[in-house]
Amino acid sequence: MKQKNDFTTGGILLPLLKFVIPVFFALFLQSLYGAVDLLVVGRFSGPADVSAVSTGSQIMMTLTNLISSLSMGTTVFLGQKIGEKKPEEGGQIVGSSIALFAVIGIVFTIVIPVFSRGLAGIMQAPEEAFDLTASYIRICGAGSVVIIAYNLIGSIFRGLGDSRTPLITVLISCVCNIAGDLLLVAVFHMGTAGAAYATVFSQLISVVLSLAIIRRSTLPFAFHRKQIRWDTGIIRRVLAIGIPIALQDLLVGISFLVILAIVNSIGLIASAGVGVAEKVCAFIMLVPSSFAQSMAAFVAQNRGAGKPERAYRGLRYAIAVSFVLGIVMFYLAFFHGDLLASIFSRDGEVVLAAADYLKAYAIDCLLTCFLFCFIGFFNGMEQTRFVMIQGIAGAFLVRVPVSYLMSRQIPVSLFHIGLATPMSTVLQITLCMIWMLRLRKLNRRASQ
Repeated sequence: MKQKNDFTTGGILLPLLKFVIPVFFALFLQSLYGAVDLLVVGRFSGPADVSAVSTGSQIMMTLTNLISSLSMGTTVFLGQKIGEKKPEEGGQIVGSSIALFAVIGIVFTIVIPVFSRGLAGIMQAPEEAFDLTASYIRICGAGSVVIIAYNLIGSIFRGLGDSRTPLITVLISCVCNIAGDLLLVAVFHMGTAGAAYATVFSQLISVVLSLAIIRRSTLPFAFHRKQIRWDTGIIRRVLAIGIPIALQDLLVGISFLVILAIVNSIGLIASAGVGVAEKVCAFIMLVPSSFAQSMAAFVAQNRGAGKPERAYRGLRYAIAVSFVLGIVMFYLAFFHGDLLASIFSRDGEVVLAAADYLKAYAIDCLLTCFLFCFIGFFNGMEQTRFVMIQGIAGAFLVRVPVSYLMSRQIPVSLFHIGLATPMSTVLQITLCMIWMLRLRKLNRRASQ
């Protein structure tokens, strides 16, 4: 496998879009994992199963995002070496990353199942769905090694400028997930447990396929099994880049879990409604999310090549394209949220609750096209500590307190609770713009 994209020369928009599109579809298929679980469960089971899958998958998504964010350290570090024209160091980076994430995977596989009921309790899972929620967390947690391996392999491909290979492997595993859900939930009526088993099995297929592709491909650097070892220097660099990103995503994810716990305390319908809305949100936020990942790889290469102005131009292109598509997402979510929610549930009350919550996320669609591109840019520039700070500020200075205050209002409105998200995004964008101005001044001084 040769490096698919050299972002340091030639045009900007077309190569960036060619990289973004496979990332978008890969993220789409990843979102389809949880969406299919909820869709099939919503069609063939009751509100308790819907609530369990929505709460359990939200917890697992938070943990998965933690690993995905941590593996961004590998993406950025590897991308910098490609930009510096030093691909020979890539094998050592990959080998050390495998050793690091293998240890993390083993720990997660042991710890998450043990504390599955405690996690369900923290989330205030409704009594009717408590055991089902704990079961979903326990089964998915037991497959943590597979989930972590999948995210690490994807980060390596993206660091090499290859966004197509992860798309192919996730496409096949997604088809397997759909087949597994239909078989275990619709045919064998295994409900929540069936959805969890199908998810883990499908990601296992993705990992096996990815490893097979790597073995048959020509890498831009030498890689041997002996390189899979704990190199303290490399691991320290990967963690220095990845930990702030991971900590930020973890705490932001916790803030959303807090909101879900607040909603769960309101009742089963509200819990199921927000669970459905979150699945819809996973799709309407795909465009800014794909640009965030792509910008990290694009900027890392140009930073390594000593071309910061090219990175800034890429950021402007990314924001412009993302904003245009964000307007479309706003229209669909705000005016047709009930139609989108009805895809995942046949219960009229659940659909109405989801549509109410989605109106707030529709507003956020107009804002995240700026925020996510900024985050991807700062990650690629190794400004990960700032990314962590702005994420924590938005989550705990705005999102959590506002959602709690709104939940105390009578009558309770899911739309008002949901407004906490776009309000936090406004704060984060403001901080990003201030930091961008500071960074540009430093770059100009360095070039003089």
